[in-house]
Amino acid sequence: MSNPVRIALVGDYNPSVAAHQAIPLALELAALHHRKSVDGLWVHTSQIENAETTLSSFDGVWCVPASPYANTQAALDAIRVARERAMPFLGTCGGFQHALLEYARNVRGLLDADHAEMNPQAPLPIISPLTCSLVEKEMEIVLAEGSLLRRSYGAARIVEGYRCSYGPNPKYEQQLFAGPLRVTARDTDGEVRGAELSGHPFFVGTLFQPERKSLTGQLPPLVRDFVGAILGA
Repeated sequence: MSNPVRIALVGDYNPSVAAHQAIPLALELAALHHRKSVDGLWVHTSQIENAETTLSSFDGVWCVPASPYANTQAALDAIRVARERAMPFLGTCGGFQHALLEYARNVRGLLDADHAEMNPQAPLPIISPLTCSLVEKEMEIVLAEGSLLRRSYGAARIVEGYRCSYGPNPKYEQQLFAGPLRVTARDTDGEVRGAELSGHPFFVGTLFQPERKSLTGQLPPLVRDFVGAILGA
């Protein structure tokens, strides 16, 4: 790939959000690792009229933290395009939550699936308030054997940071993860903290925010491998 890697950073950029400060740094570190130019371009959800057209010039999609988004449907459409086109996809925090929502509606046929933060009266709240808030907390996470996450980190247990108050609703876990989408990260209480789509080149979502490691100069393994998947490395 002779041209720079182009990654759509789907979300609503806010310079005060720590993850948004971290993402360009994480991509820069990944670029240095792979010795390849990487352009991470912010794509505000309010500017997405047709996800197919918007993403046609990109090599990968990262649905970023800090939801609710200005245009929820646009974010879901972008995730769908990445999933259906087999474009490398990474969703962190809110991006992971919306990846689950897109999959629930469009693959599992759960048309009433919704996010409780946006619709507290949702009949099928796939994403619901966490029992304990994970805003600015670090927790131990157990990675599934044979998963991309475990291979990326090179360890069965890791510690990562969060900034969220919502996550996958345990009540709907069996319905959501009955097919190719499988849970590959749980906390020590067994709660879902990450998932991957089997049969896709790279479709990974995490409730935690691995990109924030770059704020201390560390290359996040998951971002390294996300870029590597785009390069075919």
